[in-house]
Amino acid sequence: MLSFTQVDVFTDELLFGNPVAVVHGADGLSTEQMAAFARWTNLSETTFLLSPTDPAADYRLRIFTTARELPFAGHPTIGSARAWLAAGGAPKSGGRLVQECGAGLVSLRANGSRLAFAAPPLLRDGPVSPSTLGAVAASLGLAPDDIVDAQWADNGPGWVAVLLADAEAVLALAPDPAAFVEYTTVGVVGPHPPGAAADFEIRAFVADDAFFEDPVTGSLNAAIAQWLIPAGKAPATYTAAQGTKLDRRGRVHIEQSDGEIWIGGDTVIGITGTVDL
Repeated sequence: MLSFTQVDVFTDELLFGNPVAVVHGADGLSTEQMAAFARWTNLSETTFLLSPTDPAADYRLRIFTTARELPFAGHPTIGSARAWLAAGGAPKSGGRLVQECGAGLVSLRANGSRLAFAAPPLLRDGPVSPSTLGAVAASLGLAPDDIVDAQWADNGPGWVAVLLADAEAVLALAPDPAAFVEYTTVGVVGPHPPGAAADFEIRAFVADDAFFEDPVTGSLNAAIAQWLIPAGKAPATYTAAQGTKLDRRGRVHIEQSDGEIWIGGDTVIGITGTVDL
């Protein structure tokens, strides 16, 4: 029997964020067992905490969707860190946690129930070609001229990020699932007016084995921040809302400090127990 935790991420109230299933002490599980359990939980991601192989790391994390293993993902990183700490984990360096995963070492810092990770380097960035932009626009039900700007924003899942004129345009999107053929992970961002509860609205669309909208997405928010802040399209500190169209209240807190971009969110533990794998 292995310890099990389910954590709601990017929310301060259970049921309004993005849940991740976390299995503790998973060193004895095979890749096939992990993948099968991730399919069974049917969440966007399921993670497995293991002993680190890098002496600098506090723990090692493997991250699975229902269809594949990811080298990195944001809300599973924050949720798994919360589960590890709640189970008695103590960081080697005191103030920071270090996660080992497929993307390398990822630093995290904790402030009560809110945790933040340092955005990992992008695997791919830069402009999106006109042909790709046309395909992405079609998948979103947009004309190419509706897109203010676009950027490759891949830190693992393969994101193409799209900037629209405003949050209202983001919320009005009606994507065509059948059009997500080649570009299967698309993120969309638009600014809210001054004085709103959040600075930006974000939506994330994924078409791995089936099309779905992700409630709140740490990896996408990290990649978008790495694009918008250096480009002068977003301030060094801002808050993004996500999940609005799914009746969630996801809030992602972004801060650039000491040369790093930190992606933070509140966490709520919803389920604890054991699982027999």
